[in-house]
Amino acid sequence: MNADTIQKDDIRSLSLEDLGDFFEQQGDKKFRARQVMEWLWKKSCTDFDEMTNLSKSVRELLKSKFEIRNVVPYQSQKSNDGTIKSVFKLYDGNIIEGVLIPADDRMTACISSQVGCSLSCKFCATGYMGRKRNLEAAEIYDQVVIINQLAQQNYDLPLSNIVFMGMGEPLLNYNNVLAAIDKITNEQGLGMSAKRITLSTAGIAKMIKKLADDAVKFNLALSLHAANDQKRNQIMAINESNKLNVLQEALQYFYKNTRNRITFEYIVFDGFNDGIEDAKELWSFAKKVPSKINIIEYNPIAEASFVNTTEDKLERFCTFLEDKGLIVNVRRSRGKDIDAACGQLANKSK
Repeated sequence: MNADTIQKDDIRSLSLEDLGDFFEQQGDKKFRARQVMEWLWKKSCTDFDEMTNLSKSVRELLKSKFEIRNVVPYQSQKSNDGTIKSVFKLYDGNIIEGVLIPADDRMTACISSQVGCSLSCKFCATGYMGRKRNLEAAEIYDQVVIINQLAQQNYDLPLSNIVFMGMGEPLLNYNNVLAAIDKITNEQGLGMSAKRITLSTAGIAKMIKKLADDAVKFNLALSLHAANDQKRNQIMAINESNKLNVLQEALQYFYKNTRNRITFEYIVFDGFNDGIEDAKELWSFAKKVPSKINIIEYNPIAEASFVNTTEDKLERFCTFLEDKGLIVNVRRSRGKDIDAACGQLANKSK
């Protein structure tokens, strides 16, 4: 077998200790590993030749044993409202999506945690793709780096916020997502504040409790969209094994352990979950844990027949919740003139 055809390990899959052991076995000093890790995670280096404080022989050694499987930009669309939707290509040819969402007071990256998704939510384009595989921690990290570069290039501002609301269910890729967040927030990495990160889940109770046990510092959002089991079962199959009462208990446990307010995401679909009775159910569910409600405008997809509720019904819905003392924010859809719904651009790019 030719040496060039031997599969090399991605160096970013190694821990500091693993890399230190490697250098020691090569007759080098263990501290060399710290130098390499700084290049990889603090400086986001994707080429061994750029590691200029390492000798040429060390760089050649690294090239012979390892590779850096960095994510690369593949295609992007810029909306009239400034939103930039990107498709990224992975080392194995798979593609994922990320979005830069600019606002007056923040630059937000919406990133993916899986290639596709296994949960098959009826309103989500990614759910119609199926799940190909989990993303590695480095592939999640790379999205943040690239979208930060887009923010700097287009708006002369750095990223301020990160939301795990792209392709995939983050809690089904738990270890890699938490490892990526560590690299993003660690002072030896990008040094972003965990309070600026929100993980959005369709609702997996035991993993929400695990987040609490792991005392995470980032924010948690539940993609709710219906506050009774019958309706939620219709649009989110995950609810059949994670019913609302079980989720509620998990959310209360999460708050008790982290003191982080929960965000409930709720798309108000016309004729499905937009009545006052629906609002009452949402209030009843949300009031049991410190929370806020994000009412999300829907970005329709070809695979589903859902459309947004009317403005007057939306106003009545929000007014009811606010009169009950809940914090309600209406998040208007961004990128309506491009393929900005989760999974749309990736489906087109396949």
